[in-house]
Amino acid sequence: MKRLILVRHGQSQWNELNLFTGWTDVDLTAKGMQEAYEAGLKLKQDNYQPKICFTSFLKRAVKTLNQVLDAMDCDWLPVEKSWRLNEKHYGILQGKNKKEMVDKYGAEQVQQWRRGYDCPPPLLDGEAATTQRNDARYAQLAITENPMTESLKDCIERLMPFYHNNIEKALKEYDEVMVVAHGNSLRGIVKYIKGISDEEIAGLNLPTAIPYIFVFDDNMVLQKDFFLASDEDLKKAQQEVANQSKK
Repeated sequence: MKRLILVRHGQSQWNELNLFTGWTDVDLTAKGMQEAYEAGLKLKQDNYQPKICFTSFLKRAVKTLNQVLDAMDCDWLPVEKSWRLNEKHYGILQGKNKKEMVDKYGAEQVQQWRRGYDCPPPLLDGEAATTQRNDARYAQLAITENPMTESLKDCIERLMPFYHNNIEKALKEYDEVMVVAHGNSLRGIVKYIKGISDEEIAGLNLPTAIPYIFVFDDNMVLQKDFFLASDEDLKKAQQEVANQSKK
């Protein structure tokens, strides 16, 4: 038996303000830090013991992982970071309030940008685009790899090479692996593992800092998946994510 643990980062400062975040590197709130620590306590209580961890280049995911590992007394575990696990890039929407964008562009358009499979927001431009291109974290990327916007499809396409070559490879070698990343990069992993259609993926909302467990047999065939939360708490948290762009 093999287990893959997926955790979306805890509440960020821009989650709290209901802003599109994407590749903007914002920090966790105090609530987000606590959410992450509590996620680690749940994992420890249920005797999860990952052998290696993966996260993105963005501090909200990195700090969430640190809190989870601290709660589990597993700070010593090896961690591999990659830009390929970054959140989907939201283009010019980054830093904009989600409900204000509904007023400007309409609910249907914003929902497509948030949850649609092949509908990228308008390109990031100006000073923000220059800042991203000059960021030391992405200096090694080719121009074609440094996005100024992404659809979920684009996010999945840059994610999957890392999933196959690093995460899946580690899962074949070890019995337990943990990935702490973002709503859309994790949605991409879930879509692949569960074979969710392009249309149905729009309905998947991943709440912050609730561990999502996938159990495979030794041949990497999925046996079951579940969240470490009560049905009531999970439904409430997922609905909060869904409501972020509703009036």
